Amino acid sequence: MSDGLFQLESILAPEVDARPAPEASRDDELDEVAEWFRRNQGLRETFGAILRQSIDEVLDGQRTGRYDIEQAEKTEKTYLGTKVEIVIRAAFELPRGKRMDYSVEGHEVDSKFSMRGSWSIPGEAVGHLCLLTSANDRKGTFDAGLIRITPEVLNVGLNQDKKTTITSAARGRIVWLARQEKLPGNLLLSLPAKQVETIVGSSSGQERINRLLRNVQGRIIDRNTAVTVARQADGLKRCRDARRRLADEGIVVLGHQNQSPEVARSLDLPVPAKGTFLSIRLARVDDGTVDRPTVTLSDGVYAVARSEDPPVKAPTIAY
Repeated sequence: MSDGLFQLESILAPEVDARPAPEASRDDELDEVAEWFRRNQGLRETFGAILRQSIDEVLDGQRTGRYDIEQAEKTEKTYLGTKVEIVIRAAFELPRGKRMDYSVEGHEVDSKFSMRGSWSIPGEAVGHLCLLTSANDRKGTFDAGLIRITPEVLNVGLNQDKKTTITSAARGRIVWLARQEKLPGNLLLSLPAKQVETIVGSSSGQERINRLLRNVQGRIIDRNTAVTVARQADGLKRCRDARRRLADEGIVVLGHQNQSPEVARSLDLPVPAKGTFLSIRLARVDDGTVDRPTVTLSDGVYAVARSEDPPVKAPTIAY
């Protein structure tokens, strides 16, 4: 049910039921649904990508410059659960259920998302299977699991939306498809706040990208980060344009084509995939240098610059 996918944890929390959950009996339908999901290759990676996409689309960084879900409006946070439901349906090509969000192996499955792993369960979900997902962007982790919602797994009392939560004891009944897995990274959220302020503190989209590539070296810059910083759809083009602007500082901006992968591998740097970039300041070194990785280019031998290395113009690289 789209209006029950994700609810912010209410200020009026349900009364916690301290009673231990009874032993779960065998649930063949739950086992069949779990097995269906597990037959999907790269299941954990798929769930991680789903949650990353859902968060990024709600933040809409290209238009808003936002990179933290806490910057979103309350209504947007509520909608995040609906977005997760939609992206899951598309990713796994699931048909809609007759009463719940999905039909999996002919079984009705509802979708519930929470940013804190405290899922709000409405009365109409009782008796049905639920696909539970959660993501913590600050910690960079996510979970996905299945549970049968029955009265004994729920806390006593309802919040102001007439929903309740799963008891602590009943969490042992969750059949995990992914548990504390690594959520695809949110680069801006991982940086110190002052560094982000420096990067975004310009009225020029190109200058913001220049600052990003100058201040965040040796790390992959993904498309979402680029368009969020640029606040324009052409964030990737601005990364390419930054090559000329940063060349006098000795900074190169590697991509996925031509010489870039070779340069990255030679210098023991991450190799950018399509649609991503990596910036690094290079220093010219002597042929035969052995104390750090080097790469031989048409105009000399280069290594990743150290703080004591003087700035030199960036070498010519076939991008």
